Amino acid sequence: MTWSEMEPLLEQACWDTLYMVGWSALIAVAGGLPLGVLLVLTDRGGVLQNVVVNKVVGQVVNIARSMPFIILMVALISFTRAIVGTTIGPEAAIVPLAIGAIPFYARLVETSVREVDGGLVEAVQSMGGSTWTVVRKVLLPESLPSLISSATTTIVALIGYSAMAGTVGAGGLGDLAVRYGYLRFETKLMWITVAILAVVIAIIQFAGDLAARGLSHRGRSSVAPRLVLLRGGASRAGKPGKPAPAPERGAAPAEIESVEPTKVP
Repeated sequence: MTWSEMEPLLEQACWDTLYMVGWSALIAVAGGLPLGVLLVLTDRGGVLQNVVVNKVVGQVVNIARSMPFIILMVALISFTRAIVGTTIGPEAAIVPLAIGAIPFYARLVETSVREVDGGLVEAVQSMGGSTWTVVRKVLLPESLPSLISSATTTIVALIGYSAMAGTVGAGGLGDLAVRYGYLRFETKLMWITVAILAVVIAIIQFAGDLAARGLSHRGRSSVAPRLVLLRGGASRAGKPGKPAPAPERGAAPAEIESVEPTKVP
C-alpha cells in the first residue's frame, strides 16, 4: 500500500479518534468531578459526613471500574442504541467510553481532593462558609494542579480505550490498525498507526504536565489571599471596642476595612 493510499485512511482515523476521545473526556470530567468531590464530602470527618451514601456511591464506582472495557461495551449495546440510535461508529463509541471513564476519573478526583490541607477547610467554616464555598474556594482551587494531572491520565487511558473500541466497529486508529494491519497484513500501516498514537499521547502528557506545574507554582503564592473568602465576615463579626483582625498580607485594598481607634474614657 502506497502513502497516497494510506494518507486519507490515516487522516479520517485520526479525526475519528480525536472526536471520540474529546467528547468522552468532557463527559468524564463533567461526571467524575462532582462524583469524586461527593465521595470526599460524605466520608468520615467530611463536611457532609454520610457513611451510607459514601459506601453506596463507592461501591457503584468500584463495580464500574472493575469491569473490563470490552465487556462494558457489549453490556451497553442496548443502552447505546437507545441513546444514539446505532452501535457502530464514533458516536456510538462515545457512550461506553464516557461511562467507563467517569468512575475512573472520580477516583482520581477523590485522591486529589483528599490532599487538600484540612486547616484551610476549617478556616473557611470558622468564617461561616457554606459547603459550596468550601468546595468552590478551597477544595477545587487547591487541588487544581492534581486535577489537571488526573484529567491528563484519563485522556491517555481513553485513547487506549478508543483503540479497543475500534475492534468492534467504532472507527478510529484502532479500527484502522486491526482492519489493515492485522487482517490484511499491512504491517507498515500498523506501525505508522502505533507511531501516531505514541506522538499524540506524548503531546497530551506534555501539555497536561506543563499546565499542572504552572498552576502548582501559582497556587503556592496565592494560598493566603484565598482565605479572604467572606468579605467582612470575620471583621464585622467583632464586637465594638475591639480592634479588627489584621488583614492578610497581599490582600486586595477592597478587602481591607478601616477601623476607628478605640477611645479611652
